[in-house]
Amino acid sequence: MTAGGGSSAVAGGPALHIPVLGTPALALLNVHDGGVYIDGTFGAGGYSRAILQAANSKVIGIDRDPAALALGAGLVAEAGGRLTLVEDRFSNLAAAARDCGFEQVDGIVLDVGVSSMQLDQAERGFSFRNDGPLDMRMSGEGASAADVVNAASERDLANIIYILGEERFSRGIARAIVKARGEAPIATTRALADIVASVVRAKPHEIHPATRTFQALRIFVNDELGELANALVAAEQVLKPGGRLAVVSFHSLEDRIVKSFLAARSETRGGSRHAPEVKRAAPSFTVLTKRPVIADDDEIARNPRARSAKLRAGERTDAPAHRDDAAALLPRLPSLDDVVRGR
Repeated sequence: MTAGGGSSAVAGGPALHIPVLGTPALALLNVHDGGVYIDGTFGAGGYSRAILQAANSKVIGIDRDPAALALGAGLVAEAGGRLTLVEDRFSNLAAAARDCGFEQVDGIVLDVGVSSMQLDQAERGFSFRNDGPLDMRMSGEGASAADVVNAASERDLANIIYILGEERFSRGIARAIVKARGEAPIATTRALADIVASVVRAKPHEIHPATRTFQALRIFVNDELGELANALVAAEQVLKPGGRLAVVSFHSLEDRIVKSFLAARSETRGGSRHAPEVKRAAPSFTVLTKRPVIADDDEIARNPRARSAKLRAGERTDAPAHRDDAAALLPRLPSLDDVVRGR
């Protein structure tokens, strides 16, 4: 955890990162003086900087990537005591807030998925554009993507690639991976990309054949969907009445989880003449985005990554948090440990 001292405002130096859908996300957060906000996916600090500049507020920035937090040291100094950085998973945001002295907060923003900074570093192994070790770990700890592709059963590989990558050629890819690793371990991003390309034949102007497989492995290795679902439950617990939650996602599975969570937490349906009334917990959120906010043409032109982004938001009511956990929001897959150990 790193924090600055003093009370000066954020300096107006150049931002390292312009957050996707940053303007509408900031508006939905309703940032105000004296508020406390959590940037659960600090990354390059774009959302944190925007919140600090919008009002005399405080921000807790969370990231599991120590490299991202190291790069945020300059913003901490500029913030003059209003920004605290915490190395942790954003699913632990409620505990992080308490550790910083806040039982409740006024707003939470999440920008889900891998950051451009991570994709651009070949040594992190997230991308096939530049050859590097097949790693993909955001924190640098635990099992890597190489561990998964070299140890998982053909069936588990196919399920992971199909469910998390929505790849219709998943069985053929899994078969090819198992055959290739029988000859030599798969250790680099290029080696895996070439194996996938031998199965998936992309047409000109289509995405690279390995895109969906790499996406699936990255999501699985980092438990990104589990992190998101648990972070939403944690947000429900730590947001004060009237507090806002804003989530930017880039993948249909992520968006589906956010949409399902907000729908379930805002549901007010009763019974009907055909079915008895079911007792439901009082709504803990009011949905602020009936349809997801998407980037306009200007933003997409500036940042093509914004093309797939969707922003959803909700406002916390004064009802107690619901008791059901995050498991119902998630697809059924084996754990990372079980896959790597061949269980």
